[in-house]
Amino acid sequence: MEKRSLIKRKFKLYWPLIKSLQTALLLVTGITGYVSARCPVTGWERFAGLVISLFLTVSGSTILNMWYDRDIDAKMNRTKHRPLPSGELNSNEVLLLGLILSGVGIAIALSMSVLYGVVVFAGLFIDVVVYTIWLKRKTAWSIVWGGISGGMPILAGRVLGTGTIDWIGVLFALAILLWIPTHILTFSIKYFEDYKEAGVPTFPSTYGVHKTRIIIALSSLGAAVAIATVAYGLGLSWGYLRLFAVLTVGIIGLAGFSVFKPSERVNFGLFKYASLYMLGSMIMVIIGVM
Repeated sequence: MEKRSLIKRKFKLYWPLIKSLQTALLLVTGITGYVSARCPVTGWERFAGLVISLFLTVSGSTILNMWYDRDIDAKMNRTKHRPLPSGELNSNEVLLLGLILSGVGIAIALSMSVLYGVVVFAGLFIDVVVYTIWLKRKTAWSIVWGGISGGMPILAGRVLGTGTIDWIGVLFALAILLWIPTHILTFSIKYFEDYKEAGVPTFPSTYGVHKTRIIIALSSLGAAVAIATVAYGLGLSWGYLRLFAVLTVGIIGLAGFSVFKPSERVNFGLFKYASLYMLGSMIMVIIGVM
């Protein structure tokens, strides 16, 4: 009984390290990329390999990011009580777990397809090495590289389904890249003081909040155009395209409000809606191509 309780407590401490909601959303994009190639999901071995390899790699890279950024997290009110910066978890154990999960995920991906494995590894490398270790503490533009890594799961899924990198896969990745500022920059506005205290350069601290809101609006528009182009290229029916239009009006409208009638409520609403917009878009693509 005591052993079970210890395992349960450990699980509760380690689970937040993978940022489950973020990981789940990226996993959904990977599945969307795969299904968009009209691969039969009934091929469960291949589909399971996709899900497992992406889940392990994304989780592992997130853990490695949390391990490297533990000193930053310790300075921010929003994150200082997390298990790692608060000292509840051993940093060496966390590092080992991140390396194991990432390594197993990449190994599975490579065993399924070399090109698929390379794309998955590229996402991991860009996220951990280029974004987190090299650029995050130096420039606000690090989020561009973070956006590229965020687009790798959907590109990887498309690659596994088609066996090649095509224009639809690239546009899918571009849509994620352009969507990420809507999600991340609204967050950096909300927690402006936290990032400032930790010494992390952000767009609001570098270019001002108003310019950041304009960038958010433009990137939201770009993401919407990219997703709509993909939906049309995949041959989705007009019914689905109209639903895309409704979702797009919502995100563009909120982004516009954030520029011309800014408020904390609008900013938070845009942050929340951005995730729903991307999730809804992915689900519609999945249903639309099946």
